[in-house]
Amino acid sequence: MNFKNKVIVITGASSGIGEASAIKFAKKNAKIVLVARRKEKLLQLQKKLVKFTDSTLVCQCDVSNKTQVKEMTDIVLDTFGRIDVLINNAGFVIYGKVSDLSIEEIESQMETNYFGMIYCTKNFLPHMIEQGKGHIVNVASVGASFGVPGVASYCATKFAMLGFSEGLKHELSGTGVDLTVVSPIMVDTPLFDHPSFENFSKRSTLVTLNPNTVANAILKAANSSRLEIVVPSVARVGIWAKQNFPYIINPIIGSSFRKQLEKRNKSK
Repeated sequence: MNFKNKVIVITGASSGIGEASAIKFAKKNAKIVLVARRKEKLLQLQKKLVKFTDSTLVCQCDVSNKTQVKEMTDIVLDTFGRIDVLINNAGFVIYGKVSDLSIEEIESQMETNYFGMIYCTKNFLPHMIEQGKGHIVNVASVGASFGVPGVASYCATKFAMLGFSEGLKHELSGTGVDLTVVSPIMVDTPLFDHPSFENFSKRSTLVTLNPNTVANAILKAANSSRLEIVVPSVARVGIWAKQNFPYIINPIIGSSFRKQLEKRNKSK
């Protein structure tokens, strides 16, 4: 897809993967809609994008709030009259055992990571179908395929996103609208700035990705017919192994991440 003058809506655009993606699409001369809760961060990013595109729109919006999402959608469509790519990237994680997390902490992750994606998709999808073209990119995680101790509630949101995306992709066949999921391994973003990650070591994983690497995958996804793009692609070997040899892989994953969780709890 030639992204020149295409309208790209990016949630969670204030930092990390969302910010990196906004810059890359702006360099392609797209019209960028920046969506996040922190307006001051969005305005700072908007200033960065001026050198690449003269068409950006800042929308302060909490995607877990369906009313705010509807208002944001109306603003986008009133301003541009269309949407070409929706990137559902907003999300966060709270680290801790299910027995230690409150119900509200578990719910809040599902409300933003999963239902935020639902609200944005439901509001923009009818317009994409009416246009006869468009692409939805849902940013999930390799955690959509692995249940990991310490982030079980987060994994649940990504499992849900991947399942929903697969079903919706089938439904969209023949409409001109497509959907692709981008599933990275751990990424070095403010996602880990949450206080629950105090004493958490990112070295517990073999690789931590730069947000730009994932942003490149999102750019590719916006013009891809694939259901899921795993980043890095070699991580798909792990997903395949887990699906085919769960009795071998699951104990390894469980043991590795339980040790990290126990080490973190002891250092509190």
